[in-house]
Amino acid sequence: MAMLTRERAETRGSEIALIDDHGETAWGPLDRRVNALVHALRGMGLNEGDAIAVVLGNRREWFEIALACAHAGVTYVPVNWHWVADELAYVFRDAETAVVVAEARYADAVAAALRDPRSAGVRALIAVDSLIEAWREEPRARDYEAIIAAAPMHEPDDQTMGGPMFYTSGTTGRPKGVRGALAGSRGAPPAMLQMIGQSFARFFPMPGRSLLCGPFYHSAQWAFSFLPLAGGSAVVMQHKFDAAGVLDLIDRHGVTNLHLVPTQMKRLLDLPAETKARFSGESLAIAIHGAAPCPPSVKRGMIEWWGEKISEYYGSTEGSIISLITAPEWLAKGGSVGKPSEMVEVLVIGDDGAPVSPGTDGQLYFRSLTGADFVYHNDPEKTAAAHLAPGVFTTGDVGRIDADGYLWLSDRKIDMIISGGVNIYPAEIEGVLNAHPAVEDCAVIGVPDEEYGENVKAIVVPRGDAIPGDALAADLIAHCRTLLAGYKAPKSVDFIDAIPRSAAGKIQKKPLRDPYWQGAERRI
Repeated sequence: MAMLTRERAETRGSEIALIDDHGETAWGPLDRRVNALVHALRGMGLNEGDAIAVVLGNRREWFEIALACAHAGVTYVPVNWHWVADELAYVFRDAETAVVVAEARYADAVAAALRDPRSAGVRALIAVDSLIEAWREEPRARDYEAIIAAAPMHEPDDQTMGGPMFYTSGTTGRPKGVRGALAGSRGAPPAMLQMIGQSFARFFPMPGRSLLCGPFYHSAQWAFSFLPLAGGSAVVMQHKFDAAGVLDLIDRHGVTNLHLVPTQMKRLLDLPAETKARFSGESLAIAIHGAAPCPPSVKRGMIEWWGEKISEYYGSTEGSIISLITAPEWLAKGGSVGKPSEMVEVLVIGDDGAPVSPGTDGQLYFRSLTGADFVYHNDPEKTAAAHLAPGVFTTGDVGRIDADGYLWLSDRKIDMIISGGVNIYPAEIEGVLNAHPAVEDCAVIGVPDEEYGENVKAIVVPRGDAIPGDALAADLIAHCRTLLAGYKAPKSVDFIDAIPRSAAGKIQKKPLRDPYWQGAERRI
């Protein structure tokens, strides 16, 4: 049996492990399907360290694939399902993808990406839904259920750990894969994932039931669902976030824990009073939130409704969970993101490269006391720029440690927008805008948004006889949507005469951002 599902298959084989919008899978059948997938992947020529890209929504098959890779030493790349063909083809090549796993609702973009010359190295497409017309024209397509049915279900030999390589955008344009301790095979056993999953008992009951109501391609959503599954918890999932549906799933399935981002919390608070009154939440032990700064009014509203079950973490794809703050602590230390984990050392570094005194702002650097570190795939320069020393890295945030040991965030040194809990890097958008014939120069910034935290705004200097106005703005937004996922496209465009730049030519974002953030209760 697969190491991560063996014990549950033997002792709780008929208990439900996975629930999605379409059905459920018990531990026993899950174990057999994972065994078959390991054999199938190996039969397709995948070896330890090879990569597969997965373009799936929140569904049980995603977890089956992740579990199979976790036992076969295969790196899997969770792909943002909003990406267009150009973005997909870039990642397929950059990750050196051997196999793509996809489903019908993303067929058009995936099929177009596979026709791109950059996808020539992809050996197979595994279609989770039946071989629909878009797949029938793809000679590499194979049916997911057919390969499971054709593979043996006995326990695979030589099980070795594989894991995710998440792609995160950067200040210089195209996304980069974050290859951390769990991303590829280093000969470690899958039991390491089980130990990490069981460590979540410090946050919530284990085994329990985790609710996944955000996209599984996001590292935090993955961590708070897949890792508890590896530790023995079941996972209930919702593909598209629906606030009323979340309340129903918690009560109906006895959910013990879930991960939220501030936008989801606001939508929960905005539900009709009668809907909220029907919610029991008795089973829920913790609702943990992060990924973006949370407006204090939203945080207070959730604490008033759900009580001390609301906790907040600070972390990153590169550095996992760095700190945690409970509801009582937050009420006493409103604005802090909590005390750092006992497994993380936080360094606050001034502009001179030296540590600053307690209570003083500086760039935040982190060192995992487990020795864990990361590299950006195919980008040693970006890796070096993120590190102060080997094992000491930054997320680009500015903050301080107070006298009581609590961590506070005050600014963002790197050029990044967080909208609805999703990181968006302006350089990628600026590159697309600058290719438009009507654009002389441009800058992209984040502006306050009540629901999403920040929204993308383009500041554009028109070229030649281009006429600034609504028509040009609409054309520029449409241009971005052709080459970028919709969430990256500017929501609005303002026109100015010149973009402020330093003597070295670097865009000065602060004078562009300041007018939009005047009167806001936070700087990030």
